[in-house]
Amino acid sequence: MTHYSDLEFLKLSRGQKIGYKTASFFRSIPIGIANFFKKIGLGIGKGCKAVGREIADIGRTFRDGDIHTKMSFFIMGWGNLARGQILRGLMFLLFEIVFIGYMVLTGGYWLSMLPTLGTKGPVKELDPILDVFVTKYYDNSFKILLYGVLTLFFIAAFIYTWRVNIKQNKLAEQILKSGKKLKSGREDLRSMVDDKFHKTLLALPMTGIIVFTVLPIVFMILVAFTNYDGTHDGYYSNLFTWVGLDNFNTLLGWSSGNKAYSAAFGEILTWTLIWAFFATFTNYFLGMMVAMLINKKGIRLKKVWRTVLVLTIAVPQFISLLYVSKMFAKNGLINQGLMSLGWITQALPFWEDATWARITVILINIWIGIPYLMLITTGILMNIPQDLYESARIDGANAWQQYSKITLPYMLFVTGPYLLTSFTGNMNNFNVIYLLTGGAPTNPAASTAAGSVGYTDLLITWLFKITTGAESKYYMASVVGIMVFVVVALISLVVYSAMPSIKNEEDFQ
Repeated sequence: MTHYSDLEFLKLSRGQKIGYKTASFFRSIPIGIANFFKKIGLGIGKGCKAVGREIADIGRTFRDGDIHTKMSFFIMGWGNLARGQILRGLMFLLFEIVFIGYMVLTGGYWLSMLPTLGTKGPVKELDPILDVFVTKYYDNSFKILLYGVLTLFFIAAFIYTWRVNIKQNKLAEQILKSGKKLKSGREDLRSMVDDKFHKTLLALPMTGIIVFTVLPIVFMILVAFTNYDGTHDGYYSNLFTWVGLDNFNTLLGWSSGNKAYSAAFGEILTWTLIWAFFATFTNYFLGMMVAMLINKKGIRLKKVWRTVLVLTIAVPQFISLLYVSKMFAKNGLINQGLMSLGWITQALPFWEDATWARITVILINIWIGIPYLMLITTGILMNIPQDLYESARIDGANAWQQYSKITLPYMLFVTGPYLLTSFTGNMNNFNVIYLLTGGAPTNPAASTAAGSVGYTDLLITWLFKITTGAESKYYMASVVGIMVFVVVALISLVVYSAMPSIKNEEDFQ
């Protein structure tokens, strides 16, 4: 593709400019993906070098350290206690005691069972007292996986704390050799609410993020490599086991055999991207237009128009969308009204035909989304300097030129990140699709896969169906969740790097 300089680009016609920008965007997609994997490779390389430096430093510390530093390699906090830092030493020692106790009592068991996820499931055994067969439960695959992952996190936390302990002893030894005095326990406590207060504040939130966000994500990813479903619940019926990449082979069609899942995934992914595109940009531009019309000089009752629009989002979607779904049904209010007026002779297939259903949900989503964008863009439009418009009018610019050269670039600069998050949110917009159509109409070509796939199903609604059906294929839902993340991450990476607010950050300063 020909690359134009700034001067050559200005000489192009409007159509040529649009074509050049479009081609540049699509050309940047493979480059962005390649750069993404390149950065991953560089990050892995830097990480390996950092680990190597840490190992070398640990070796030097043990070689050159005194007896207290060497003892701290085996008994955490020894050096701090020996040098008078009682509080630090006790905290390190207590952590090591808790870790060893946990590993001896339960952690070692969970870790040893993690490779198999259990060896003995529920069995029926004869109760000699009652003289009947009763079910006895033994291993629990779900607990083994959960507590096994938790144990791995605890081990990682111990290794990190052990390394901090070594660094603290090395530093304390150097401070004493230089003739300076070490901080006392009281000074450490004062430091926690003074110069290191930011660490004190962040400690609890970071722990919460790791326990309630990172740990569940890791658990969900690992489920994708098992056969965890309704018939293999891990305890009450059968244990579940590791299956490697079999689930990914099934979803992506890498292996020969049943292609139902791969066909369903391709169909739903395509519609999800189409839906997300139209749901995002129709709301964006129409919401902006409504805000511009209401803000236009001469428009009366501006507060009334804004209030009317806001009422559509004041009512909970659970109520409004279910009601609208019934309105567009075959025997609903819309069809009955059109037939009574004589405009149609038979009911329109709003939810029965695939094309009609897809167009209808996009149009209804506009009704839902415009008020949000109207409120967002109203504030932004008020902040655009009016001098720009006055100068443009003096130079002879018409309304479209003012919009395309002043309003739109300013809006895209400010709301670029919002557009990206809105696109991501629409890819996972469960409410609109599930409450309006439930995924209907059914797609016969893809419905052999679990969940009764419909033409309006998004990946998120399909994932819901997979997990709530009779088979409850949690492993496949986990694989779908991972693929959703991959798609969203790649789109976000490419689009984010191409945003005006990122590339030309100084333009509107």
